[in-house]
Amino acid sequence: MEKEGDPKFPAFPFKPYNIQIDFMKALYHSLDKGGVSMLESPTGTGKTLSIICSALQWVVDQREKQKSEINNQNLTNDGSDDEPDWVRNFVANKYNNLAQDKKAKKKKKFGFGVGKSDKRKNLLSRDVEDQDIDMKKRCGNAQTKKNVVELSDDEFLLEDYESEEESGIGGGKSKRKAGVVSTSSSSDEEGEEEEEGSDDEEKEEEGLKVYFCSRTHSQLSQFIKELRKTVFANEIKVVSLGSRKNLCINEEVLRLGNSARINERCLELQKNKKIEVSKIKKLGAEGRMCQPKASFGCPMLRKYKLQRRFRNEVSRQGALDIEDLVHHGRSMGTCPYYASRSMVPAAHLVVLPYQSLLSKSSRESIGLNLKNNIVIIDEAHNLADSLISMYDAKITLPQLEQVHSHIEKYFARFCNLLGPGNRRYIQTLMVLTRAFLRALIGEKDEIYAVAGQDAEKVDGAKAPFDSSMAINDFLFSLNIDNINLVKLLQYIKESNIIYKVSGYGDKVASSEKGLGFKDSGESSEDGSTLSGFRAFVDMLLSLTNTDGDGRIILSRTIPSSFGQQGGYLKYVMLTGEKIFFEIVDQARAVILAGGTLQPIEETRARLFPWLPQDRLQFFSCSHIVPPESILPVAVTRGPSGHSFDFSYSSRSSSTMIRELGLLLCNLATVVPEGIVVFFSSYEYEGQVYDAWRTSGILERIMKKKQIFREPRRNNDVEFVLQEYKKTIDTLSCGPKEDRAPFNGAVLLAVVGGKISEGINFSDGMGRCIVMVGLPYPSPSDMELLLRVKHIEGLPDQTSKNPKIPGNDVNHDGDIQVGFNILKSCRQRGKEYYENLCMKAVNQSIGRAIRHINDYAAILLVDTRYASGALKRSFSHPTHKLPQWIKDRLISTTNNYGEVHHLLHQFFKFNKKRGCQ
Repeated sequence: MEKEGDPKFPAFPFKPYNIQIDFMKALYHSLDKGGVSMLESPTGTGKTLSIICSALQWVVDQREKQKSEINNQNLTNDGSDDEPDWVRNFVANKYNNLAQDKKAKKKKKFGFGVGKSDKRKNLLSRDVEDQDIDMKKRCGNAQTKKNVVELSDDEFLLEDYESEEESGIGGGKSKRKAGVVSTSSSSDEEGEEEEEGSDDEEKEEEGLKVYFCSRTHSQLSQFIKELRKTVFANEIKVVSLGSRKNLCINEEVLRLGNSARINERCLELQKNKKIEVSKIKKLGAEGRMCQPKASFGCPMLRKYKLQRRFRNEVSRQGALDIEDLVHHGRSMGTCPYYASRSMVPAAHLVVLPYQSLLSKSSRESIGLNLKNNIVIIDEAHNLADSLISMYDAKITLPQLEQVHSHIEKYFARFCNLLGPGNRRYIQTLMVLTRAFLRALIGEKDEIYAVAGQDAEKVDGAKAPFDSSMAINDFLFSLNIDNINLVKLLQYIKESNIIYKVSGYGDKVASSEKGLGFKDSGESSEDGSTLSGFRAFVDMLLSLTNTDGDGRIILSRTIPSSFGQQGGYLKYVMLTGEKIFFEIVDQARAVILAGGTLQPIEETRARLFPWLPQDRLQFFSCSHIVPPESILPVAVTRGPSGHSFDFSYSSRSSSTMIRELGLLLCNLATVVPEGIVVFFSSYEYEGQVYDAWRTSGILERIMKKKQIFREPRRNNDVEFVLQEYKKTIDTLSCGPKEDRAPFNGAVLLAVVGGKISEGINFSDGMGRCIVMVGLPYPSPSDMELLLRVKHIEGLPDQTSKNPKIPGNDVNHDGDIQVGFNILKSCRQRGKEYYENLCMKAVNQSIGRAIRHINDYAAILLVDTRYASGALKRSFSHPTHKLPQWIKDRLISTTNNYGEVHHLLHQFFKFNKKRGCQ
């Protein structure tokens, strides 16, 4: 029953259910109160639409309230002559000055004409234009039959850099800048650059913003589709942000395929654009040949007018998703990635992926202002692990060897031409790369000598050996603890050294191969030269973290053949509370939303332990579907009477695999339309599939239902899903003569794969979800063990001085070592390990029920799911199931015959109900 003063949600496009009204009210009051809130609503209950209508209604109400307060204040001021004119003028001038300061800061943020007078701008423009004309004349006179141009090594020479000792307090800095004209990464040709500062987009940041983020681009697209159902789609300014891989329209860059390579190439093109004028100045009259202007920068960013037109056009279109932005970008021939980023200041609602909001460097790069704004994080069930994984850093041995080789060659070539500051820092970089190499393989001569003396023995021993160390222990063991990494990172950032060294390295490598030099940064199968340098810089940055925040993993592999090495160094972040505190501290309110957020205590302890329990707001609602639409059953025995035990030691037995196959044969006869089967890993799914094919079980299943398998490559998943859906749709909707000789389809999927996260199997696509076993993560994973040990050491309210079993994790991939570590944990570590498993289960089985008229059976196939009331303990798996499933779970069946009967009755009842 509604109370007077309760918020109203007129934008909701349908008549909302009671649980949707309750959810919207809870979210609205959470925004009013501020702070951190966790809101749980089962998948399929209209959570996204409820978030939109509640959060944006709160923003509208707040703005109306502010307008009302301003109007009342103006009326009060108009009716009073108490204030003298000079006071009112002072206040007005103060706000005008503040507005000008903000505008200047905004120009600085986007790189627009900072620190230049109009007179200097004109002189620089003429200077650039004159040099450009001169360059074209020399290019025309030169007899050039190729587009590729040979440049002098001078372009790779670093600018003079003063070290801390030479420049005194304030740190190192470059004496002269590399470029004449300052440009941003999204800027245009020099001739049009001055237009940027006067563009309409250069306005004050809009007042109140809502940042909505989710895990995948498909989930963000779904958010935009739901937003379009409301009036807010055309009443507020919305911008969708995405990755370069999803928004880039430069075909040459897109062909690189890999996200990291696309990012590198894009940044490299922008960096090339910035140093264009510098290259022009350095070209003399000694007969050098010039590189055509078209090779500098990205062609999709050459026309700033197109970027401005794109922004205006997109603003008029209302709420657009990533695909819409790409379509507009292609049609106009301009970059949607940078154009969408430039629309953030004027937007009321910013829709973006996890990485862009949770990573501090990404927030700063985009220019996101969280201060007093609203942050809504959807799909927050694995937020803690997702957050800390963004701060991991890794460099492989081949990358490290390449970086070291390039720096050595660069130093040998330019040593006599570099100032003392540059020499000192480059020598420091070589000390670090040598130290890292020593950590992975020891002294090179020693390793190669061993490999040469006993090659046969070495070839037969490829097993990795992993160990972990604290940051300080790692630095001390390599004798590099006296290096000021903060100053070194500042030098790397200001000197542009990674571009200089990698560029020179690429040129040398190309000339050694007899190829023309291409400024592409591509030099190895593992990635570009720049990717190795960036990985190295990320490792250095990770070493500046507090000692207890993370661990260094050293993964060593014995050479498989002479001269071939594996291994890597990796920094694993273990705590996210400091990272998350920055977000909570700035934002007015942070909302964590999801279908299943339990256990909330683990999330609180890992992300905001400083927050008192009574300050954390939590809301959970039930499902909208009636009890008769869901049939969750713990299946303990197969058709032959064998008990189902898919624990690690038993799951690979031929008996267990055969019994599972017989179960699926029976399900194919009783379950209509689609069955989705979730396995614990790709490896186990492949093992089962091969065994079924050999035994003939696969053929028996395919007489009833067509079988599809989830591919490992994400790019192929969409095609498999379309074919699976087509089979289901043909069965239920197509003419009888066109229907396939099946009564549905079976999709073999993997827990943790793309299908288990964010894919909807509504109606016939998911009439039965089969969860095979308990998908615990492998205890052989060192990162997992490090996190378990760290969490085990989190402060317990019942014990002020918890003891952690052991200080370091060292093993060779033996799974038994991992099991022993898990057994030695008391509570928190075990709880975390169990939670990882059950969160994955809940995400997978939640794919089926998507709306109020949907129905599905959920089969939990393992004896560990079944238990009598007396045997249940706090850590029993079924205790961690969503409440709407747990309340309806049939946890005890004597044989498969009972399960088959329950399924037959369930589908018969719901089919009859659907026909009414």
